[in-house]
Amino acid sequence: MADIDFERKTIHIRQSKYLKDRIVPLSNLMARGLIKYMNAEKPHNYLFNGKEADGRYSINGLSWVMREALKSTDIKKAVNLHSLRHSYATHLLEEGVNIVTVKELLGHADVTTTMIYLHVARCEVIQAHSPLDTLYKDVL
Repeated sequence: MADIDFERKTIHIRQSKYLKDRIVPLSNLMARGLIKYMNAEKPHNYLFNGKEADGRYSINGLSWVMREALKSTDIKKAVNLHSLRHSYATHLLEEGVNIVTVKELLGHADVTTTMIYLHVARCEVIQAHSPLDTLYKDVL
């Protein structure tokens, strides 16, 4: 719970994939939903309490939640927890976020790992131009 910073709109992800920590943005929409959830459920240590001895969700528990949630959708393709990470990266790239920024958000050590997501992203092709045209536009 302490890893969610509603003021700065960030979430501190601790010891996730490859045991790496990182800070990711918290959307306004998600923040509103989390506040509503927290007011209703009054969670203590963890935002979502699982059945592990320390109160966390296990990987199997999270996978079960995902499978159950998918049953109420029209999604037919194979989806798993990693699909959420993949979708996050792909959407960021499609929205024009710099690949180095996406690399940091995903916690990748090398940008070549992040480049794997480029093969499915439908990125807008931006016409190349000279930086002089934008740096000195008032002179022209």
